[in-house]
Formats: sequence, C-alpha cells, structure tokens
Amino acid sequence: MNDSACKACVGAWPRSDHFIADCRLTRAYLHEDQFFPGWTVLVLKRHATELFHLSRDERSSLIEEVSVVAGVLAEEWRAVKINYELLGNQLPHIHWHLIPRLAQDPAPLEPVWRITHEPTRLAPDTLTSRLERLRKVWPGLMNHSPLRS
Repeated sequence: MNDSACKACVGAWPRSDHFIADCRLTRAYLHEDQFFPGWTVLVLKRHATELFHLSRDERSSLIEEVSVVAGVLAEEWRAVKINYELLGNQLPHIHWHLIPRLAQDPAPLEPVWRITHEPTRLAPDTLTSRLERLRKVWPGLMNHSPLRS
C-alpha cells in the first residue's frame, strides 16, 4: 500500500473532529468508540507499516511518546491498567491504540476486541468538553494544531 491509498495518510481515518493534539511523531485522536472511556489512537505522521521501517531514533522517540501519552490517560481516567495495541491488520499504517482499563471495567481480563458491545459515540458537546479537558493536561511536547503535514 502506498501513501495515496492509505486511509491514515489521506485523512480518512481517524475522524478529524476527534483530534486531540499534534505530537512529535504522531497525531493523537480520541477513538470514535468510547465504550472504554479515554480510548486514544496515536497515528504516525508519516507512512510506515512496521516498526522496523523506522530509524532507531524514531522507534525510541515513538515509544517515549506512547509512554507519555499513556501516563496522561492513566492519570485522567484513574486507570488500573493501560492496554497498548499496535496491530495494523486492518489499517497497515503504524498507529497505537492506548486504552485505559478502569476499576469498573466490564471484562478486565479480556482484550477490548473480544468484548461485545454497542459502540459508544459521544454527543457533540461531550466530545468537545472531553477534547478540551485532554488538551489542558496534554504534555508540553505537543501543540494543538489539527493540521496534517
């Protein structure tokens, strides 16, 4: 798959109205399905499908970025655990799913993909307030420009 056929590269996914912040190597978005509150996706700014396609410095910086964002999400949602997913089967573009798992989690021992549920879409005003809340606590390494490069 080349950049022009990649949904992440052309801006077709994730939804731009779920944008949180522009990070160093990634862009952060609140996942469309908030059944697991705080589910966030970090999408690599450039097209790459595998970690070994990144330079050593990029890989190192990427895992630091993932860790910082996970810490913010853990604190904001008082998570008992953060799940980290880097799959790429459905969308072959490096993107991390960071999923806070909470004390009231409906199935704490199961991966989120196995939990049957109706997707939870936030009402527009709730989405806006949640994005604003996240932007206030977002780490200093990130700015809030929603423009894609």
